Amino acid sequence: MPGRTRRAEQVEETRELILSAAERLFAEHGVFAVSNRQVGEAAGQGNNFAVGYHFGTKADLVRAIVRRHAEPVELIRIRMLAEIGDSDEVRDWVACLVRPFTEHLAELGGPTWYARFGAQVMTDPGLRRIIIDEALSTQPIQQVLDGLNRCLPMLPLPVHVERSAMARYLMSHTCAERERALAEGTLTARATWEDAATGLIDAITGMWLAPVTVTDV
Repeated sequence: MPGRTRRAEQVEETRELILSAAERLFAEHGVFAVSNRQVGEAAGQGNNFAVGYHFGTKADLVRAIVRRHAEPVELIRIRMLAEIGDSDEVRDWVACLVRPFTEHLAELGGPTWYARFGAQVMTDPGLRRIIIDEALSTQPIQQVLDGLNRCLPMLPLPVHVERSAMARYLMSHTCAERERALAEGTLTARATWEDAATGLIDAITGMWLAPVTVTDV
């Protein structure tokens, strides 16, 4: 029915407005420094309960923002996986982790807030699991991790876990700092997101291939 179709469109429009407002406010101020009321007001919603009605808890809202960006990122990753095949180069697999995210940010235009949003969430013990779990739940990312693991068979498990965390935080916060600089109109170390990705890939690949110092426990 036309009436129901229009109602569905209105609901979707409202949800998109709320997601955009929440992403920006969370990026700029942190997730728990921003109330649902502030998100609703920024989204142009007169009803103070609009955010809770459409998304439930703060964690549900964060998850919805992550999922909003997941599909375009994964489509880029699928394309890259087809290009590298069964590569035995660590750098190729690291690129499949980094470039889908930076390419997506570049395609969004400016200003963007998603990198800063992600960095804010990653610093919160109660919420960072959302981003990690959502990322690890996809088949393409599992394919990337399997490929990376095949290239690093001799790396001790504790070191592998440690460097995975290092890579995750390096990527998250480097992208967030570049995004912030672009939004503020200040100088960036690299001219483009593509160049920024190259720098990240260099650093993360070097970290994975760095020697391991054996220490006594």
